[in-house]
Amino acid sequence: MTTIPPIVPPLPRVSPYARNLPASSAVAWLRAGWHDLTRDPWPSLLYGLFVFLLSAAIIVGLVVLEWDFAIFPVLAGFLILAPALAIGLYAKSRSLEEGRPVSLGHMLMPRAQSGGQILFTGAMLCGLLLLWMRAAVLIYALFFGVRPFPGFNHIVQMLFATPTGLAMLLVGSAVGGLFAAFAFAISAFSIPMMLDRRLDSLTAMGTSWALVWNNLPALLVWGAVVLALFVLSVATGMIGLIIVFPLLGHATWHAWRAVR
Repeated sequence: MTTIPPIVPPLPRVSPYARNLPASSAVAWLRAGWHDLTRDPWPSLLYGLFVFLLSAAIIVGLVVLEWDFAIFPVLAGFLILAPALAIGLYAKSRSLEEGRPVSLGHMLMPRAQSGGQILFTGAMLCGLLLLWMRAAVLIYALFFGVRPFPGFNHIVQMLFATPTGLAMLLVGSAVGGLFAAFAFAISAFSIPMMLDRRLDSLTAMGTSWALVWNNLPALLVWGAVVLALFVLSVATGMIGLIIVFPLLGHATWHAWRAVR
């Protein structure tokens, strides 16, 4: 007669996701993204042109409305919303992967497995952007009071040549770094994940967080690559986004493929 032990050990759980990817993985993702960009490149370049025109219109609008103080937070916030804006690029990479034809219309109206959950994620990222901008305004007010923004001609001297400005840079960088790390963790994989699988928004963002943590060396390098290319785009007056945005969008899809 077989006796059942009073305590049955749980079965080991095998994660379906990759762990401990090497830091060099980020280079492979970028190379694969470039391959997708150069295969039938016009839809991707037109997509990048649309993102450039949208970005330029927002910046010009802020200058015309004399809200130039918001340009830096908006540029930083662009990195929060970029994963959601790039969903059409993920759709193109998926089509190439499956051997299906690619069209700009298909990229602009992609069919996601998770349906409206992607819109909910985008709304949450917008809320995070607004919170980040509000935090930036509060930090400025804490250090400089209700003093109006001095304009770009004087901002460098005010920030780097005064103790108050240096202190604000230190605190602002620390707070901004926390926002950036959180936004990167929840959005690095969540949007392509919901395009590819039927998941709710919170599960996708939580899974993205876990994937970033479990592949931290590769994702740190990837984050540095994204930041460097975005800074390069800003240095070109955002024109570089025409190429950089599609490149990073396609590469992000391959990053998701590498961990799933």
